Amino acid sequence: MAMSPGERCRMFLVRHGATANNEAHPPRLQGCRSDAELSAIGRRQAEQAAALLHAESIQAVYASPLRRARETAAAIARPHCLEVALVEGLTECDVGDWEGRSWSEIERDDPERFRRFIEDSAIHPYAGGESLDQVRDRVAPVFRDLGQRHRGGAIVIVAHNVVNRVALAHWLGWPIAKARGIPQSNCGVNLIDYADDKFTVVTINGAFHL
Repeated sequence: MAMSPGERCRMFLVRHGATANNEAHPPRLQGCRSDAELSAIGRRQAEQAAALLHAESIQAVYASPLRRARETAAAIARPHCLEVALVEGLTECDVGDWEGRSWSEIERDDPERFRRFIEDSAIHPYAGGESLDQVRDRVAPVFRDLGQRHRGGAIVIVAHNVVNRVALAHWLGWPIAKARGIPQSNCGVNLIDYADDKFTVVTINGAFHL
């Protein structure tokens, strides 16, 4: 049977706007231990995401407590006259000892742990940090709770690159190690429907507004 719109929670899952670490050449890893603000480009991306979602009937806006997510969520919430609710469970992955480093530096300076991580990041963690399985176990109940709370409505969730990728892989039924192959642009928008305790991924990384 087709689900009734009244039973569905529509989720707009957004990655935060760009920071200096994202814009670096090459980019530098930015996990839960980094609390950078949005760059000028990131602030513009947040406004572009806000413009895209302006016409949607948004009930609530949730965000990771990290500054880059809070600032992005605030821009999206403003046209809807909503306050941003912070959710600790949406915090970005702990990338441990690799915080602030580029992948080329990590491969050069920490080759064995890099090799294990690339081989299977679901079970081999970022050095001194979380594995992707641990991220999934942390974030999956958060999304389920928000979906159940807002059945019949639409919400925005602003989170992070690894968090979003892992959640999408989980909902798609993919091996979690494959999550790293899912693109997530800064302020890219994923559209997910939640109904009958199931997540349906409608759109991945919509970035036509940027």
